[in-house]
Amino acid sequence: MKETKLLTLDDARRIAAAAEAEATKNGWAVSIAVCDGGGHALWLQRMDGAPLMSAQVAPEKARTSVLTGKPSKAFEDMVNNGRFAALAMPVSPLEGGEPIVYDSRVIGAVGVSGVKAGEDAQIARAGVAALT
Repeated sequence: MKETKLLTLDDARRIAAAAEAEATKNGWAVSIAVCDGGGHALWLQRMDGAPLMSAQVAPEKARTSVLTGKPSKAFEDMVNNGRFAALAMPVSPLEGGEPIVYDSRVIGAVGVSGVKAGEDAQIARAGVAALT
């Protein structure tokens, strides 16, 4: 048996607060999702003014990162480079999901949606950085 760390609700709050601070600093209204190591939602918030759809997209970006251990941008890049078969995978091929890696294991992820793809990822990375 392997031992692994698990995200707590307090961890999710800290991650979300850091992500929200990054979004607020830049004047961006987004949805922020934090998933545990199984891809299950621990946290979801939609900031005032964030697009309605972002509350559905953000958790899917986080889930994609948990299940694959990669930033969701990897799948967006696949599609943009002509690998359209990636659209059949059960992932969200949109940048903005970032895995949370601890001791070489994916223990969760952050997904952000609501602004430009690179900005979503910037916010997600700020959330991940709050934990490491």
